[in-house]
Amino acid sequence: MSDGSDDADGGESDVEQMSAHEAAAVDGADGADARDFWAAAVADEIEARNPDEPIVIKGGVSPSGVAHLGNFNEIMRGYFVAAVLRERGYEVRQVFTSDDRDPLRKLPRKLADVDGDIVGLGDVDAGALGRNLGTPYTDIPDPFGESESYAAHFAALLKADADRLDVPVEMLSNTELYEDGTFEDVVAHVLEHADEAREVLSAYQSKVDEDYVPFNPICGECGKITETVTEVDLDARTVEYVCTDMTVGDETIEGCGHEGTATLREGKLPWRFEWPAQWQVLGVDFEPFGKDHAEGSWPSGEDIARNVLEIEPPVPMVYEWFTLNGEALSSSQGNIVTVVEMLDLLEPEVLRYFFALNPRKARDLDISRLDQLVDDFDRFERAYFGDVDDESVTAFAERAYPFVVDEIREDRVRLPYTFAAVLGMTDDRDLRIEMARNEGYIDDDTPEWAIEEALERVDRARAWAVREDNAYNYRIQDALPEVDFDENVEAALDELADFVAAGNDGEAIQGEMYETARRNDIEVGDFFEAGYLLFFDQPQGPRLGEFLGELDTEFVVARLRRDG
Repeated sequence: MSDGSDDADGGESDVEQMSAHEAAAVDGADGADARDFWAAAVADEIEARNPDEPIVIKGGVSPSGVAHLGNFNEIMRGYFVAAVLRERGYEVRQVFTSDDRDPLRKLPRKLADVDGDIVGLGDVDAGALGRNLGTPYTDIPDPFGESESYAAHFAALLKADADRLDVPVEMLSNTELYEDGTFEDVVAHVLEHADEAREVLSAYQSKVDEDYVPFNPICGECGKITETVTEVDLDARTVEYVCTDMTVGDETIEGCGHEGTATLREGKLPWRFEWPAQWQVLGVDFEPFGKDHAEGSWPSGEDIARNVLEIEPPVPMVYEWFTLNGEALSSSQGNIVTVVEMLDLLEPEVLRYFFALNPRKARDLDISRLDQLVDDFDRFERAYFGDVDDESVTAFAERAYPFVVDEIREDRVRLPYTFAAVLGMTDDRDLRIEMARNEGYIDDDTPEWAIEEALERVDRARAWAVREDNAYNYRIQDALPEVDFDENVEAALDELADFVAAGNDGEAIQGEMYETARRNDIEVGDFFEAGYLLFFDQPQGPRLGEFLGELDTEFVVARLRRDG
């Protein structure tokens, strides 16, 4: 749940990187069996309260910048708990609130367009944002000129991401909940009990004096949120206000000075009251939130729920923020990645798996080492089908795997990610299949659908290689490049071809290249360059011997012999 601060999407922590089986070994929650699935433990706690149906699971965010993977934490944490409860026969409603009556407090550095692609402010009508500091997000024009507001644009991105991962979440707008009267009674209750509200809030927030009123009207003149209420009329359900300045860090958003009257539908509760008010009006049974709120907003929300609203707060779950490439996720610093970007690199089930891991353990999403995450997922999948001799990861897979994949099919083909990246060096589909066949991943009994799914990973691994410009970012030349070698180089290439044809693996080929060069009185670097020219038409590339060991043997032998 975001409190509207720009960096509520991340936090600094000591990051513990874990593989899937290590994470599974500590996947319990609150003393549950360490082999259990955390979402099952949370579902147990919800069940223990004998909730009415539908059980309501909530998350939320303030639409302050790019809808990125960090914002998706609560949607995915809620999804797994909802999935477990549905498996147990409960009707579940998963909702996600856009806190879009919050005011825009500062300009984001980046935005995402309707397709989820990240763009800078220079690519949009940034003035539409700059002119509306202090204005609710729903009253700010969409800088892309497509949605009805900036808030609607942001919410549509999150809903599209949820759809991409097949998460059935219902997006709700706080603005609509205020305007249609859903919040009106709880706002009136808070104002009627303003003395109790001030007393509770003063334990968590400074500058709560006797003039503090827990309601922020929208100025009827300039449209900005103001925090200065001068009179409350509960019978008329209105407040009198003055549009005063808003302080944001070291900056000041100027009010217009207008004095006016607003109804209880024409404003909003301050954040610390709005969050528990959502629990009340939506009947929330469970809400996950980041550890920053565990130390701030949750204690006050719990107190306000019980002692001001007189309701029981929902079952909470605190999750650790993950870091991205070793740094805290931060919209303002530009250290973010979107769901769309990740799905260019990973299958949806691999991304779901990342969120299925124990949310109470900090971990790093290192894009440069996505191969490790994919390898862990593949092991997790094999464990579900009984092919991994590790009790902890098998127990975790047995509980979590059905919620990670769209369909359980044992005859899927999962090409190792780095091998898929090697296959991505060629666009020749037949060569890709032949190489996978020679490595034993595909045989005559492999169904066509499984081959097609396997090749989808190749395209994603290729995108990863290009994005990271790593050792796999090369292109095999489909046709023999125009090359002209000395006789001793040609003789050495023929010798190496014989060695490869004998069935030696990549490590052996790598070592043999040094020996072959020496036997033929060739500089080692020159011999490797000849190989690179044959396969890539450029003088350098990956570790050549090991790379050749991954390719189709007949193709490699023919190319070394310059046969095409």
